[in-house]
Amino acid sequence: MTIIRRIETRGCGCDAPEPPATLVSIDDALGRMAQLARPVAATQTVPLLSALGRVLADPVRAACMTPPFDNTAMDGYAVDTADFVGEGPWTFPVVATVPAGAVVPAVVGKGSVARIFTGAPLPLGADAVIRQEDARHSGQGVTFETRPEGGSNIRRAGGDMRRGQIVVDAGTRLDPPEIAACAAAGAGSVQVRRALRVGVLVTGDELWTPGTTRAPAGIWDVNTAMLCAALGSSRIDLVHVERVGDRRDLLERSLAALAGQADLIVTAGGVSVGEEDHVKPALGALGGDVHFSGVAVKPGKPVSYGCIGKSHWLGLPGNPLAAFVMWQVFGTALVQRLTGQCVRRATRRHVVTAEAIRRKSGRCEIRPVTIAGFDARGREVVRFEDATHSGRVGALPAADGLMFLPAEVDHLPAGARVEFQPFCDA
Repeated sequence: MTIIRRIETRGCGCDAPEPPATLVSIDDALGRMAQLARPVAATQTVPLLSALGRVLADPVRAACMTPPFDNTAMDGYAVDTADFVGEGPWTFPVVATVPAGAVVPAVVGKGSVARIFTGAPLPLGADAVIRQEDARHSGQGVTFETRPEGGSNIRRAGGDMRRGQIVVDAGTRLDPPEIAACAAAGAGSVQVRRALRVGVLVTGDELWTPGTTRAPAGIWDVNTAMLCAALGSSRIDLVHVERVGDRRDLLERSLAALAGQADLIVTAGGVSVGEEDHVKPALGALGGDVHFSGVAVKPGKPVSYGCIGKSHWLGLPGNPLAAFVMWQVFGTALVQRLTGQCVRRATRRHVVTAEAIRRKSGRCEIRPVTIAGFDARGREVVRFEDATHSGRVGALPAADGLMFLPAEVDHLPAGARVEFQPFCDA
């Protein structure tokens, strides 16, 4: 219990009293970051097969029409609908077989059909394809019971993309759907922004590497592993990871070194107002600027943002749940901005609470929640712990995202509608 109290007070300061006037709102804090953060300017060309997760610097345009020719959407028979005269059934000879990739088109018409396979070019004279399940073979050829409609089961040239059309715009993160569109557009390589260089500094004399033998008053270091996992992306180059003791001279030295090589410096711990919180004084001694220090949120109130040289700085609280939640809210938004991703507010939706909530008003409270199903009206229902503990992460694996409780509210009944943000990466 003594160790837990130590984390939740000196390590974070999330629950320490502070005049609300000194704190900014979540939206104000996000707005300040958006105004100051500019995407890295350098770009590079990478093969499409290596582009997963990167951010486009230039739009991808279709190299030609897609599909480039009329082709069949299924296995069947290419026919000329003008041959279906009178009442059926109709029987025609099969004069050709057209596989996918055929370079010499067959010709149908004048009472004949061609066997054709999915993706093959439409034979000359054909204006429809009858699927093979609707055909009956006989000694005279193939028989159809139903008259086809012109254009049925045909993929027209250019039906998906036009030549020169922007298929994926600049600023888009290349996930599997975007990779598929780029490939269909004929892009073998893409122009992307260079990876964001990030350095991580985790402070705390009490921290020990998980799996090692720790001192009696020590605790496992959660934030280093968590932040490295959160920053594990092809659009991020993790240039430095270090655990620093609670000494201002050590922090100044590490910050000065990182300011020359990192686009973004992330610190965890040491941003509150205690005697052992040295990050902001070290930043100031190096000529850095702090653009906000403290947000009206629980957990994570001490979260701060600034710049040192050409590097952006995000100061997270030391308590691991507070650090994780603040990374989800601010860290992912900042990385999206710096990597040039199309700026889209983290996707939130409304859910309803499974139980009533009583809490202290004054700050927006963010709690990890689990989607528990749907109520009788089809609304998503979330379950959660009855309080927020900024040092506890044991329940995180069961959570699906974060619930936002308005600052001015101290009571919500069961079934109340609240905002929900699913966990997202950077």
